[in-house]
Amino acid sequence: MKTVQQRAGLATPVGPVWVEAVDGAITCAGWGTDRDSLDGPDAPLLAQTIAELRAYFDGRLTRFTVPLNPGVTGLSARVLDAMLAIPLGETRTYGDLARDLNAPAQAIGQACGGNPIPILIPCHRILSSTGLGGYSGAGGVETKVALLKLEGAASLLI
Repeated sequence: MKTVQQRAGLATPVGPVWVEAVDGAITCAGWGTDRDSLDGPDAPLLAQTIAELRAYFDGRLTRFTVPLNPGVTGLSARVLDAMLAIPLGETRTYGDLARDLNAPAQAIGQACGGNPIPILIPCHRILSSTGLGGYSGAGGVETKVALLKLEGAASLLI
């Protein structure tokens, strides 16, 4: 089976963001423009992903619909699935997910920090029981706060 890798990027309120697709699914995303040869969204999947990201940042999208393949298994896959189930504007704590998945909170935090498709898989919606917790995306906690505010979760931050 042939692997087809494609990339596209766009400017967002939290800085430049890129997405990568392999064989018909988004496999990773991140911040910056230093990825090798960012392509325009010529491929239909990349065009759809860029359009959905624009709609998200414009406040017109509440759920991403593009196919995702983060390439993880086991507990990490279960954590990513749990994050995908959190509606826009809502949050959960590491402890909530730990209880739901019958796993240590530290393992939940590690899976969140290793999320290969941030924003589309909303690890920014996971908070510590005593505050924001961390964020592995560019800009750290400031980016996490910006994404939560964008989603209308600002009241949860006060």
